[in-house]
Amino acid sequence: MSTRVLIVDDQALVRAGFRLVLETQADIEVVGEASDGEEAVAAARRLRPDVVLMDVRMPRMDGLEATRRMLDGDPQACRIVMLTTFDLDEYVYAAIEAGACGFLLKDVTPDQLIAAVRLVNAGDALLAPSITRRLIERYAARRTPNPGLDTLTEREADVLRHMARGLANQEIAARLYVSEATVKTHVAHILDKLHVENRVQAVVAAYESGLVPSGG
Repeated sequence: MSTRVLIVDDQALVRAGFRLVLETQADIEVVGEASDGEEAVAAARRLRPDVVLMDVRMPRMDGLEATRRMLDGDPQACRIVMLTTFDLDEYVYAAIEAGACGFLLKDVTPDQLIAAVRLVNAGDALLAPSITRRLIERYAARRTPNPGLDTLTEREADVLRHMARGLANQEIAARLYVSEATVKTHVAHILDKLHVENRVQAVVAAYESGLVPSGG
């Protein structure tokens, strides 16, 4: 089955460019577009996309509020990837706390955009770009312990460290010499023990608690 994508941006040229790139792929279907947060929330409820590419700054309702409304009561309703620039760090961090599973810079290459859609739809977090680690490390200085970290097994802690370094399940499996299914089970246990909704929030907790040192 194809991955259903909703593109949300107040610039028509950005929406058209992303659509053009994604529609070259047989396994990706762009089911709709929206130019602001209000349109996005309505479109998400009507179209039930798998992945939403969400702009941050938009008229009427911004991407942060739209993310909150889309995921309110159902954090797994869809996978939201924020579209941003370097000067929006704090805003995007708030979006991750609201449930977004990662973010991309607007000058992303076509291959990176396609890979991102496939990655998040498969259940991974979009943590590879350097901007993501910079963002997380910047706010990790708060060092707020998550009590759930003490309940992780040694292997679960290893998996979380690899997640924090931007590795997908398949890459973690190769590093730890286990199956990808085993990694997925570990990830599910980690999310449950840390009381977080997705992988990005788990990685933030790892940095904030010091499990993964800033810069490491």
